[in-house]
Amino acid sequence: RYLGEVTKEVLSDLEASKYQMAEYRVSIYGRKQSEWDQLASWFINNSIDSENAVWLIQLPRLYNVYKSMGTVTSFQNILDNVFIPLFEVTIDPKSHPQLHVFLMQVVGLDIVDDESKPERRPTKHMPKPSEWTNEFNPAYSYYAYYCYANLYTLNKAGDIDHLAAGFLLCHNISHGINLRKSPVLQYLYYLAQIGLAMSPLSNNSLFLDYHRNPFPMFFQRGLNVSLSSDDPLQIHLTKEALVEEYSVAAKVWKLSSCDLCEIARNSVYQSGFSHVAKSHWLGGNYFKRGPEGNDIHKTNVPRLRIFFRHETWKEEMQYVFSGRSRLAEDVDY
Repeated sequence: RYLGEVTKEVLSDLEASKYQMAEYRVSIYGRKQSEWDQLASWFINNSIDSENAVWLIQLPRLYNVYKSMGTVTSFQNILDNVFIPLFEVTIDPKSHPQLHVFLMQVVGLDIVDDESKPERRPTKHMPKPSEWTNEFNPAYSYYAYYCYANLYTLNKAGDIDHLAAGFLLCHNISHGINLRKSPVLQYLYYLAQIGLAMSPLSNNSLFLDYHRNPFPMFFQRGLNVSLSSDDPLQIHLTKEALVEEYSVAAKVWKLSSCDLCEIARNSVYQSGFSHVAKSHWLGGNYFKRGPEGNDIHKTNVPRLRIFFRHETWKEEMQYVFSGRSRLAEDVDY
């Protein structure tokens, strides 16, 4: 109840502000199938819903912990506990009525872990989830693939392999600072314009000095980057965590008002808010590439900036498609 009251207070602050929306994360651990109903019940009973916020489900990679505790017998148990309730409520919303309402506010799944740990490399001999009964945690790509497969059926900086898996399976990722160590992957992320929601102040507190953060380099090179907060109760000093991120970045990296508006535009574009909400914030053609998709009256980003970004990106795509008779159709739009 106390958490519900605090959350509602935070949401009321968002609603009182004309220009703030948020994506918050709540955790599902996969220890038992009832977790979804418990979370949905808390959400509905405390009237947490708000037009100014949507939610991401955070799935910690804790299989090895649960296996050692005897909570699960195989990795398949975690997948079943996470996804069976979702299939049930998709087929029959009346089976989990509160969960059905809650999922209307959920826009994505975020796989999280202690990113300082070394990563096990995936191999072609890795067992199926039902056969994964050892005490070792599956690789990030293993988690990501099976989450992707289940989500598709339904309709952070880590090891470099995380970024490779993210490139293949994700529309947006959080952090991505290790792209600075892999120019090839960095180039692929640029070409695909995969969103990077970066948190320099959080990184500064945990493992990367602020002045070494690759955010300004990524931004100058045209990667699809935005600023976000991470663990605001631990990292930030005020209740306006995102404002702190923007203000510090603007001062340290000497970002202009045009830069800040472009970063904010990227943030809205990357978000999981509805088409209607994005059209209201960015303009009706926001999904189109180039200047045609930029409404300066909404975004405050000059047409020339978007034109430069788009033409530079098209030129790089020309190199990639140089062996073909023409560019792929989606390059021109």
